[in-house]
Amino acid sequence: MTMDATIMVLPGDGIGPEVTAEARRVLAVIGERFGHRFEFATGLVGGASIGACGVPLSAETLEACRRADAVLLGAVGGPRWDGAGVRPEQGLLALRRGLDVFANLRPIRVSDALVGCSTLKPDIVRGTDLLFVRELTGGLYFGPKARRRSPGGGEVAVELCRYSTSEIERVTRRAAALARSRRGKLTSVDKANVLETSRLWRETVSRVVRSEFPDLELEHVLVDACAMHLLRDPRRFDVILTENLFGDILTDEAAMLAGSIGVLPSASLGIPGGPGLFEPIHGSAPDLTGTGLANPYGAILSAAMLLRYGLGLVPEADAVEGAVEAAWNEGHLPVDLRSVERPGPEKGSGTKSIGTEIVRRVRSAARTREPIAS
Repeated sequence: MTMDATIMVLPGDGIGPEVTAEARRVLAVIGERFGHRFEFATGLVGGASIGACGVPLSAETLEACRRADAVLLGAVGGPRWDGAGVRPEQGLLALRRGLDVFANLRPIRVSDALVGCSTLKPDIVRGTDLLFVRELTGGLYFGPKARRRSPGGGEVAVELCRYSTSEIERVTRRAAALARSRRGKLTSVDKANVLETSRLWRETVSRVVRSEFPDLELEHVLVDACAMHLLRDPRRFDVILTENLFGDILTDEAAMLAGSIGVLPSASLGIPGGPGLFEPIHGSAPDLTGTGLANPYGAILSAAMLLRYGLGLVPEADAVEGAVEAAWNEGHLPVDLRSVERPGPEKGSGTKSIGTEIVRRVRSAARTREPIAS
């Protein structure tokens, strides 16, 4: 069935424009070969938006994102804005809140082709296939903040971590539904031995799962223990549900299981019918900007998640993911995945050459809708 869809592209800062360009190429060829009509619109966010209009996210750009069927984002931030009163990251937070994309999905699947790229032992990481569901629009990142002079000298900074029952319920339902579609195990992460928000989190998760998803295996793990288990035995996890700050930290740690943060995608989803936000979890990597060496796999796999979760195009998403797997198997790896000794070319593949390789494979597979052959 042919689909018409508008995809808003927000390249952002640093390597963001370079990696989103390759993801957009892949989406365009998917549209071409599967008979869809994708219309791309482009907007500014982060530092690029500050430079152009003085704010990290304009009202016009946010409204354009709301009207779109899906939003593809690159990365925001960089050292040039350190210490500035207006920061690029404020645009990202405003975008997440403005779209109300409260559930952030971050899959961590260790491909057999990348087992040797991890700094951990192969027998630890091999076979890892887990999914983080991170609450994305609450907690410390969105609570009131203050900074003031202390009467005794120096300064005092205050941030409020706030969660409501309804916020916890809705992200729990999303995570539990995903666990039900996978291996049936849900791990909820908190710090209930210390934090009141975590005690509410644990109570609410337990009640929702017990009453609505009694078929699931539910466990509660403290965040510090979870950090340890991720490196000791990552295969014990299936779906991991976390609040905002904990999820941000743990997913960066878990990226090392897959070899590099550069290969990891994400999907941020809200209520059905609203546009999702799809972006690689890496940062703007200003040191790689303009070198042609940025890793586009996270952005390309985010495009696959856009197809799967944003537009409901499952075979098309499978085609992209299959193309990436085949490229990995043949050694098309960027420099950040060649930091450990492994066979293949001495130098890693460049941003554009990787994009070209995925486009070639997707075009060939999409023509016949058959599985991609390496």
